[in-house]
Amino acid sequence: MLFSFPTTTSSRSRPVSIRRDVFRLSMPVLLSSLFQRLVSIVDIFLTGGLGAAAIAATGLGQLLMFVTMTIFWGLSTGTTVVIAHLWGAGKREDAARSAFAACLACMAMTAVCTLIGSVWGGDIVRLMGAAADVQSFASEYTRLVFLWLIWTTGLNVLSAIMHGAGDTRTPMEAIILVNILHVLLAWPLIYGKFGLPHLGVKGAAIAINSSEFVGFSYLLIQALRKKYIRFGRPDGLLFGRIWRVGWPVALERIAQQSGQLFYSSFIIGYGTSAYAAHQIGLSIESLSFMPGAGMGIAAATLMGQALGAGKIRRARISHNEALRLAVAVMTIMALIFFFAPHLLIGLFTHDPDVIEKGSVFLKLVAFAQIPLAISFVYAGSLRGTGDTFYVFIITLVAMWGIRVALSWLAAGWLHFSLYVVWGVFLIDWYFRGVAFAWRYHKRDLHGAVL
Repeated sequence: MLFSFPTTTSSRSRPVSIRRDVFRLSMPVLLSSLFQRLVSIVDIFLTGGLGAAAIAATGLGQLLMFVTMTIFWGLSTGTTVVIAHLWGAGKREDAARSAFAACLACMAMTAVCTLIGSVWGGDIVRLMGAAADVQSFASEYTRLVFLWLIWTTGLNVLSAIMHGAGDTRTPMEAIILVNILHVLLAWPLIYGKFGLPHLGVKGAAIAINSSEFVGFSYLLIQALRKKYIRFGRPDGLLFGRIWRVGWPVALERIAQQSGQLFYSSFIIGYGTSAYAAHQIGLSIESLSFMPGAGMGIAAATLMGQALGAGKIRRARISHNEALRLAVAVMTIMALIFFFAPHLLIGLFTHDPDVIEKGSVFLKLVAFAQIPLAISFVYAGSLRGTGDTFYVFIITLVAMWGIRVALSWLAAGWLHFSLYVVWGVFLIDWYFRGVAFAWRYHKRDLHGAVL
C-alpha cells in the first residue's frame, strides 16, 4: 500500500497515526536495506572456505563497487526527494516524468562506469597494495560485477522511484527475491556442487549478476504496471531538480567511499588477517548499519512528502518517530556486538587470529551504534528538505579531516596498534551526529522548497 496522509486527524491521535505510518513505510525500507547488504555478506561468508585471501579479495571488489555507486546514490537520493515532494503535492504526472528522466541518466552513467571498472578494476586493487594472491582473486571478481553493473544500478534507481512514491514494499520484495536466488546460485557455483564447475570467487560474481538481473526485471515490470514511470520526451527542468538535490549527495558518497579506500589501505598495512577481520566486521556491522541507513531513507521520504503537502508539523513528528525506531534497533545491535563478538566472527572464519582481531573491532563498533542512528536519520531528514550540500560538507570534514587524517597520523607516523586506528571511526561518527542534529534543529522547514 502506498503511503498517504490522512485527511482528518485529531491533535491527540496524530502522533499515534504518524507512528503507524512511519512504521509501515520504514519497516520495508529497513528490511530492503538489510537484505540488500546480505548479498555482500553471503559472498564474504561463502568465500570464507577459500581462505583469507579470497575473503580480502571479495571485500576489495565490493569496496570498489561501493565507491562506484556513489554517483548513483546521488541520483537515487535526488530522485526519491523530488518524487516525494511531487507525490505529496499530488503531481503524479510530473513524478512519473521525473522517474523517466532518472532512468535515462542512470543508463548513461552506468555505461561509463562499466567500461572503467571492467577494464581497470584489477589495476586499482594492485595500487591499493593488495598481495599477489589477493590481486588474482579480486581482478576476476571485479571484472564480472562491473561488466553487468546495469542490473545493480537499475535496482537502485527503480527502488528510489518507488520510495519517493511511498511504495517501499515492492523494492523489498525484489531484494528478497535477489537474496533467495543469490544463495541458491552462489554456493554451488563457488564450490562446484550439483554438477556445476568449481569457479571460486568468480562464481560469487556470477551469482550476483544473475540474481540482480531477475530483481531488476521484477522492479521494472512493477514500475510500468503501477505507472510510476511515464515514457516520453525527457523533461530537463524536472531532471534539473533531481540533480540539484543529488549532486551534493554524489560528492558526499565520493568523499565517504574514497576516504574509506584510504582508511582501508591503512588496515591492509597491518596484514591480510587484519584486513580479513576488518571486512568480516564490516559485514556483521551492516546488520545494524543498513537498517540505520534504511531509516535515513524513510526519514527523507516522509520529510519530502510532508513538505510537498505543506504539513510542517507532520514532517517534524515523522522525523522524531523515525529517529526513535532507529535508536531502538541499533541499541539492541550494540548489545549483541559487545557481548557476543566471538560468536559472530566465528560464523565467517575459523582462523583464530582473524577471530581475535574481529572481536575487538565489533566491540568498538558497539559504541558507534547510537551516533550512527542519529547521523542516519538526521541526515535523511536534511536530505528530505533539500539541504544536501550541508550533509556533504560535514561528511567531507568527518571522513577526511578526522578519520583519514587521524588514521594516517596513528598508523603512518606514530605506529600505533591496529586497534587505535580502528577506534578513530568513533570520533568520526560522534562528530557527524552532533553536526547533523544541530543543523536540523536550526532548519526552517517552511523555506524548504526544491
